Amino acid sequence: MHVPDGFINAPTSAVTGVVAAGAIAVSLRGARRELDERTAPLAGLVAAFIFAVQMLNFPVAAGTSGHLLGGALAAILVGPFTGVLCVSVVLLMQGILFADGGLTALGVNITDMALVTTVVAYAVFRGLLRILPRGRRSVTVASFAAALLSVPAAALAFTLVYAVGGTTEVAIGKVVTAMVGVHVLIGVGEAAITALTVGAVIAVRPDLVYGARGLGQRLRLRVHGELVDVPAEGARPAPLAARVSRRTLWATGLVTSLVLAGFVSFYASADPDGLEKVAADKGIDRKTEEHAAADSPLADYGVEDVDDSRLSGGLAGVIGVGVTVVAGSTVFWAVRRRRGADASPTAVENV
Repeated sequence: MHVPDGFINAPTSAVTGVVAAGAIAVSLRGARRELDERTAPLAGLVAAFIFAVQMLNFPVAAGTSGHLLGGALAAILVGPFTGVLCVSVVLLMQGILFADGGLTALGVNITDMALVTTVVAYAVFRGLLRILPRGRRSVTVASFAAALLSVPAAALAFTLVYAVGGTTEVAIGKVVTAMVGVHVLIGVGEAAITALTVGAVIAVRPDLVYGARGLGQRLRLRVHGELVDVPAEGARPAPLAARVSRRTLWATGLVTSLVLAGFVSFYASADPDGLEKVAADKGIDRKTEEHAAADSPLADYGVEDVDDSRLSGGLAGVIGVGVTVVAGSTVFWAVRRRRGADASPTAVENV
C-alpha cells in the first residue's frame, strides 16, 4: 500500500507529514517505556524482518497481490510505540533507497501503514485478550484477528485521505468498495504471517513478546496435601521459561530475514498489489509522478549494473535487510539509552 508521489495533493501531503512527525515524536517518547536491554535488539530485527517479508507479494485475487504491512506484528512483538517506529524505519529505507513509496507521500505512508495499522491492531489485540482465556494460544488468536482488521482499516484510511486530497476526480464510493474489498483478502495473508511469527517467538522466548507480558504460570502451593493457586494479589505469575538465548533468537531471525529477502523474494508474485491494482482500474494513478529516487542504484529492488535479475533482486534484498537492521537498531539503542539517562540518579534528583 505504498502511495507514490502524485496521488495526493501537496496541502494534504503536508498535513499528513505533520501528523506523521507528531506520531513519531510521541512514539520516540513512548518507546522509552517499552524498550530495555533485552528488547532493543529485537526491535531492530523486527524492522528488518518486516522489510524482508514485504518483498514477498502473495496472490490474493486474479491479477492482484498483497504483502505484509507489519503494524500488527511490530506492535505485538515490541509494543505499539516501538511498532510505529519499526514500520516508519522500513518505509524510510524503502522510499530513499528503493524508490518504493513517494518521498512527498512519506507522511501519507507513515500515517497509513505505520500509525493506523499499529493503533487499530493493538487496540483489537488488547480488547481480545481481556475476554479470551489466559494463555499462549489466546495471544496467537488475538494476533490473527488484530492483523486481519488492521489491513482494511489502513485501506479505509487511505481512501479518506484520497477523498480529501486526491489529484484525480474519482467516485469515492467505488474506491472504498474496491480498496476495502481487496485488502480484506490481503488481511488474511497478513493475519496468517503475523500469527505464525508471534506464535513462533512466543514458543521460544515468551518473555520478549510485548503483547504476552504478564502471561505466566500461576504460582501454586501445596496446602494439606493439595495444590492451590496463590491469590493474584499475593504474588505475580512466574515468567514463562525461555527455550533459546536472545543471541540465538536474534541470529535465527536475521538469517531468516536474509533468506526471505535474498532468495525467496525471487518467487514472489509479480502482480500489482492492492493499491496499484485499484489505482490502475479506477484512474487514481493518472497523475503519478516519477520518484525522486528513481536513479538510486537500488531502485525497484534491483542492483544497478547487475544483469541477472535473480542475483540483482537477491543482492538488493540482502542490502535492504542489512541497512534496515542497522538503522533500526541504532534508533532503538539510542531510545533505550535515553531511557537510561532519564532514569539516572541525576535525572531523578533534578525532578
